[in-house]
Amino acid sequence: MFGKRTEIGDQGAARAQKAQAAPAAAKSLSPFPPQRPAPAAPVPAAPTETRKSDEYYITKSVIFGALIEAIDLAQLSKLDPDNAREEIRDIVNEIISIKNVVMSISEQEELLDDICNDVLGYGPLEPLLARDDIADIMVNGSTKTYIEVGGKIQLTNIRFRDNTQLMNICQRIVSQVGRRVDDSSPICDARLLDGSRVNVIAPPLAIDGPALTIRKFKKDKLTLDQLQRFGAISAEGAEVLKIIGRVRCNVLISGGTGSGKTTLLNCLTNYIEHDERVITCEDAAELQLQQDHVVRLETRPPNLEGQGAVTMRELVKNCLRMRPERIIVGEVRGPEAFDLLQAMNTGHDGSMGTLHANSPREALGRLESMITMGGFSLPSKTIRDMIVSSIDVIIQAARLRDGSRRITHITEVLGTEGDVVTMQDLFIYEILGEDANGKIIGRHRSTGIGRPRFWERARYYGDEERLAAALDASEIAGAQ
Repeated sequence: MFGKRTEIGDQGAARAQKAQAAPAAAKSLSPFPPQRPAPAAPVPAAPTETRKSDEYYITKSVIFGALIEAIDLAQLSKLDPDNAREEIRDIVNEIISIKNVVMSISEQEELLDDICNDVLGYGPLEPLLARDDIADIMVNGSTKTYIEVGGKIQLTNIRFRDNTQLMNICQRIVSQVGRRVDDSSPICDARLLDGSRVNVIAPPLAIDGPALTIRKFKKDKLTLDQLQRFGAISAEGAEVLKIIGRVRCNVLISGGTGSGKTTLLNCLTNYIEHDERVITCEDAAELQLQQDHVVRLETRPPNLEGQGAVTMRELVKNCLRMRPERIIVGEVRGPEAFDLLQAMNTGHDGSMGTLHANSPREALGRLESMITMGGFSLPSKTIRDMIVSSIDVIIQAARLRDGSRRITHITEVLGTEGDVVTMQDLFIYEILGEDANGKIIGRHRSTGIGRPRFWERARYYGDEERLAAALDASEIAGAQ
């Protein structure tokens, strides 16, 4: 660390002295609007209220400007994060002393953390990113930041100095994965380095300032056993899902936004054998597969000249040349649906994907619509026959009105009768009511199907006894 002042620190101390004599020059380099404090009076201290006031941001703006004047950013970039943070804290402490800022120790620590986060991290977002109980962060302009905790959305006291600071943080996030967001490209999907999914939509499309949405990465990867403990699925249903993942059924996971589709997909991939070659295709890489032999592919947006884009369909088509044993598509949302079905139907058993739909029946309709809109001039019956021959199981996930997430259907695709695709439910979730706290009371039950269509596949893998036991036990539990 820094037992003695480094060259940066020595220069910083001298610059901090100079910044007092020339505050205008210091503040001109700040990303915030310049604020000139009264020369004879100390700068107002940061308030102690939960929601920071304008005086706090004035104080922070003045000190931030002096820091930019005092520190050598080129030298700072050569330090590791811990040393860089320590260096910034040292110089900010000197600036606070020189400028005679009156604040308590706790207020000073809060200011130091905020400034370090601005220079080295994601600014006001850092405290939220550090919390593992947050599922989503939603920033609606510089003054309103919401989070989702326990399935419920709540307003936080986090705010940005202005939309310019928020836009700078958005650009910092997307640039780390080779993407950009600006007037010419105001919509961007990206990810944080830890895998959290990011969407940015900037002005002029976002009228009230940049809108930033982050789907948080879970440090502790969930399993089907944990989903069972949370009540998302019954023990018998979880056992059937484990068998479905192991015996290489082609699976489509359907659900609404925030229903837990990606989490469920991660859980199912835990039952892929470790000697299988798995290739994933995603718009923004967020899947967390545990296997050794995984190739992760990610789409690419066009460059400034509008060239060089790589679409999901191109990735899926290229997968077929990479000797895959399983293909995992993070989200099916366009004509790549056709290529995924082709892959499932040509020997790549055990492939999986997710899409947005509110029921298993609607999921099949959406698949058909995606293929039709992709420009494939195929009769509807041909498309439906392709769907039936490709997809074995549809798993429906839902986020209920109390914020809880449940697997509501495990449904087999059987065949066609005329122009209608026939399906049968193996498990469904029944809502029975709600308790005094508004929490939904329900149960998972088997529909009593003795032998599902993938029974022979389970027998091939030696799992027919486990499958029979799970279905029998669930039928008994449902009858009770």
